[in-house]
Amino acid sequence: MPYMSGAKALVESLLKEGVKIIFGIPGGAIMPVYDELLNYPIRHVLCKHEQAAAHMADGYARASGKVGVCMATSGPGATNLVTGIATAYMDSSPVVAITGQIPTTMIGKDAFQEADIIGITASITKHNFQPKSPREIPPTVKAAFRIADTPRRGPVLIDLPRDVQVGEDEIDFTLELGAVSYT
Repeated sequence: MPYMSGAKALVESLLKEGVKIIFGIPGGAIMPVYDELLNYPIRHVLCKHEQAAAHMADGYARASGKVGVCMATSGPGATNLVTGIATAYMDSSPVVAITGQIPTTMIGKDAFQEADIIGITASITKHNFQPKSPREIPPTVKAAFRIADTPRRGPVLIDLPRDVQVGEDEIDFTLELGAVSYT
């Protein structure tokens, strides 16, 4: 099993899902993923606003029949995705929204740029995930794409704490979500 960062595990997982394009805006809490994207053949479309990124992922999904992917940083970056996520939910469009989040040790402590995006989007997504370790990322991505693309299709959110992005671990891309060891 390869040893890698959570950010690299995310991008590798996206590549394994056939992702060729991501719509988004970089920011501090998601920057490790953006740095890793430079090493991969996934095209990033820089949007002027996160809401536009979510709408573009939705439009891509509708036009291509594939899962659209959008990405934003924590706090207001994540909350700006909400209208586009809601549109995808109402119209059964398969979208995976990836948001950066503050480190796990700070969640729930009203830290700078903290927003409970899981709670905010719970009623407009099919499912939300927040991996707590790098080894959880590949099965989470696999599950998110499966959930987004199965009837009734719709959006799924992956909220990725910064320490999980920069943390390193042995990564097994063959695991399913229930098989992840949390030790």
